[in-house]
Amino acid sequence: MARDSSSDMPMVASQFVVPPDEVIFGCAPSMLAVRHQLEKICGTNLPVLIQGDGGSGKETLARWVHLHSPWSSGPFIKVNFAAVPGSLLESELFGYQTGAFTGANSTRIGLVEMAQGGTLFLDQITDLEPTFQAKLLQLLQDGAFTRLGDQEERRLEARIVCASARRLEEAVMEGRFRQDLYYRINVFEVVLPPLSSRREDIPAVANYLLKQLNTRFGREASMLDASKLRHLQSREWRGNIRELENWISRYVLLGEEELQEELTSVKHPFPGRPDELPEGSIPLKRIARQAGRAMSRELILKALQANHWNRRRAARDLKISYRTLLYEIREIGLPSKRLQKQTTKPIQEANSPQSSTD
Repeated sequence: MARDSSSDMPMVASQFVVPPDEVIFGCAPSMLAVRHQLEKICGTNLPVLIQGDGGSGKETLARWVHLHSPWSSGPFIKVNFAAVPGSLLESELFGYQTGAFTGANSTRIGLVEMAQGGTLFLDQITDLEPTFQAKLLQLLQDGAFTRLGDQEERRLEARIVCASARRLEEAVMEGRFRQDLYYRINVFEVVLPPLSSRREDIPAVANYLLKQLNTRFGREASMLDASKLRHLQSREWRGNIRELENWISRYVLLGEEELQEELTSVKHPFPGRPDELPEGSIPLKRIARQAGRAMSRELILKALQANHWNRRRAARDLKISYRTLLYEIREIGLPSKRLQKQTTKPIQEANSPQSSTD
């Protein structure tokens, strides 16, 4: 199919280097399990849904899937629903013919058509407006679309990969996302763990980022020694790999001297009780925050166990909203998919460091 040219075609292709497998997946069991799953389906045309916290590497994983699929020679087209205004979404996705609306002075190919023979990556899909969800569902069901102002039906032959930082199941339950669309895109689901639960992978990721950023900024920052890597492994990294990259950028641009105070300060979380404090000084504010988190964890566990792991009933007992409970569960390191496995374990075991690794 010949493609029409357009001088104002959006620039969707950008330089994006996919890291080596040993950096993407590392050695954490949770990520090795993700790799094992993906290797089974990369050669198929099954839609893939990638869910994970912001900055956990969803786009990187989507590009890895593309490169290991039969469509690797085709384009990788990214659509970020959070960045495209609803009024422009249809024309951006499907394109338009000359005269389709006021200002349409030329024919323009949409992002969907540009993905022909490759991968269409739909990022932040929970931000898709409800009025447009039906149109996306029709595209996925029929594999066909039309440009605005055109009658010709065009076929889409491309792999679909969707990503979301917010759990789609919650959006469906709250009525913000169509259930039939959810089942259409959730043929194969991958849940990326946060960086804090795969600390053994931080040295490899940090050193890879350091080399990349040295090249990007034209610097020669020294490699991270064992003490610096231990410092990085001790941090919380709520922004995940994106936050780690920002830290490495500061290290490369500012130098070790500018970050010396940060490197020598105590950053690691202490999970124990106040009477178990290690030697040395620890800020009182952080101790209080950690104690509050430990108490919240115990109360939430008790409420969940008392309600047979029904989260809505537990939220009512705790007098908090269902969404707040889901947020707290993530914050204290209790992934919902593992709650059922802990029903027979005492609270003391659930509070052990092993229960926070996913």
